Amino acid sequence: MKKILLFFLMTTNALFSQNSATTCEILYKINRLIQKEHIKPKPVDDSLSIFVFDNLINELDPSRNIFFKNEYDELAKKYRVSLDDMIMEGDCNFADDISNKYKDGLLRTKAVLEKIQAETIDYTKKDTIRFYKKSFPFYLKKEDLEKVWLKKLRYQILDDIAETSDNLDSIKANFKSIELASRATILTNEICRFNTLLETNTKLEERIYNFFCTYFDPHTAYFSDDSKSSFVASLSKEHLSLGMTVNLNEKNEIIIDEIDPNGPAFKTGQIKKGDQIVSITNHKDTLQVSCASLESISTMILSESNKSITLTLKRNSGKSFDVYIEKQVMKDEENSVFSFIVGKESKIGYIKIPSFYADLDGNSRKGCADDVAREVIKLDRDNIKGLVIDLIDNGGGSMEEAIKLAGMFVDYGPLSIVIDNKQGTSVINDPYRGMIYKGPIVVLVNSNTASASEFFSSILQDYNRALILGSTTLGKATMQTILSLDEEKNTDFLKITINKFYRVTGKSHQYIGVKPDVIVPEFYEGVYQKESDFPTAIKNDSIQPFLKYKPFVKRPLIDKLAQNSTTRLADNYFFNDVKKINLKIDQLVNTPKSEIPMTIDAVFNQKKLVNSLWKEINTFNDENNPLDVYNSTVNQFLLGVYPTEKTINQYQIDNLKTNPYLNEAVNIITEFNASK
Repeated sequence: MKKILLFFLMTTNALFSQNSATTCEILYKINRLIQKEHIKPKPVDDSLSIFVFDNLINELDPSRNIFFKNEYDELAKKYRVSLDDMIMEGDCNFADDISNKYKDGLLRTKAVLEKIQAETIDYTKKDTIRFYKKSFPFYLKKEDLEKVWLKKLRYQILDDIAETSDNLDSIKANFKSIELASRATILTNEICRFNTLLETNTKLEERIYNFFCTYFDPHTAYFSDDSKSSFVASLSKEHLSLGMTVNLNEKNEIIIDEIDPNGPAFKTGQIKKGDQIVSITNHKDTLQVSCASLESISTMILSESNKSITLTLKRNSGKSFDVYIEKQVMKDEENSVFSFIVGKESKIGYIKIPSFYADLDGNSRKGCADDVAREVIKLDRDNIKGLVIDLIDNGGGSMEEAIKLAGMFVDYGPLSIVIDNKQGTSVINDPYRGMIYKGPIVVLVNSNTASASEFFSSILQDYNRALILGSTTLGKATMQTILSLDEEKNTDFLKITINKFYRVTGKSHQYIGVKPDVIVPEFYEGVYQKESDFPTAIKNDSIQPFLKYKPFVKRPLIDKLAQNSTTRLADNYFFNDVKKINLKIDQLVNTPKSEIPMTIDAVFNQKKLVNSLWKEINTFNDENNPLDVYNSTVNQFLLGVYPTEKTINQYQIDNLKTNPYLNEAVNIITEFNASK
């Protein structure tokens, strides 16, 4: 089963706009704020117009099966290089024009789907299909609409049929009955999806605002009041929650996977693990889950403004029933620091930091840095001989927390140089004198280590305070803040890039990432999106170094440990096999696809190839001797007080026992201690 991570920043799927003046007013305010505060503002010109138009059309019709070619050509001629002029002149009627043509396209496509639904599909007709990774030209003609959708649906149905069994002969023997059920499901869901697109009241304008923003850089974004509250909640380890997680089952239905006994879902007494979610309502809008996008489902569930929702559930394919739930503030276990000890003789501490969450209200000590400090103190009571800080998949968060945390591990001195949009230079200094922990440290990073976590790891690297192990990080060295577009209304906001930061060496990891001292491969490293993949990303540069700082140890020691680790891992079967599997993933994802015949044999074989690769990744384990991972003395006591935490605690321990990155980090610390 795939875990659905219901965390999205208000991406939307539909759109119909009414008010040109309001659209232009907000765009005007966005531009005014960007020109005043952005680290690198650009002029509003034809380049911006092309960027906004192309991205908007690509998002509305990524598969090129909604707009006719002549419609696209007409829109492109009118608007592709003119949006900048229209926006500056206060004429945003283009939003209505694009929206209306899109709505027409949705309606006629829905009619074609309903026509196909009433007919049969001929699977004997020879045909092929090709998939493109990048956007391709608009080509659709009026007379080809049904043919294009028939081809798409035929493939979807064959793909669905191929999932029903591992035995091709069995599929062929029962093809007629399987096809009947599959075709009914797929067409019903497609029609339902188009109804959702047509009925949803989310505005096209929000997409326009965001593409306008991302023209300046990938991290500047428009926030409505609702999306701002969702974003702020994501930076906290406590937020309004239903107290449950969901999964996809083998039928691609969304089911209740886990229920927190302390949460509101459990307290209803009506919800059980395995219940299927049929629909979700916030008492204004209702989403039919079978045909809604995951983005819209996540928005309905996570939005801080939806303080209560009603779930329509089905148990064991029986009768549907409704459950009303009021959210409550809960701790997010997946967004909280936790720690363990590795090894009995030479104890090594391990701390996982999932994100740099913060106490944004300032009312309590619930920030990431203070939580890490508490875990360090717990571990130190058991006399640990080294510390592993795990920042793998840590996408960042609060820069203030990263500064505080770096200061806890650096004795004293400057941490970073900050440059603003006026080219003003300021220095971030260590806010604390002394260190909370003085032993050796290894920091684990990967391609998803980003922003605040890159900032933290780069400081420890420059001070020779830690050895960095993993893959090159994402490459974001800019800072954002959230500003109101209108302080009187306070309903529209801008997350805007206001600063660039540089390392104490004068260099920057912007665009290029933090390069680890020991580089090891990770699954999907050729697929992960890096900062350099964004077309509007701010490029790398450096400044003349002018700071004095005292490294923790001499660089040759770090280099020697890194070289010994690299030599040790050269013949490591796990990492060498990761490289081999990555080549297969790259071949599957990044290599241009050849056409495949539209037959059950060809689709089944393609599905078999993908499934075998997915299985190879999911069942791939480190066969080294399992690490001895256990709780600190303090955490053992706390588990006795809070027994509901035991399940997730054991899950975390089991995952770490065969973690090859942690295994090598322990080897490095052990070697460092032996060399003293």
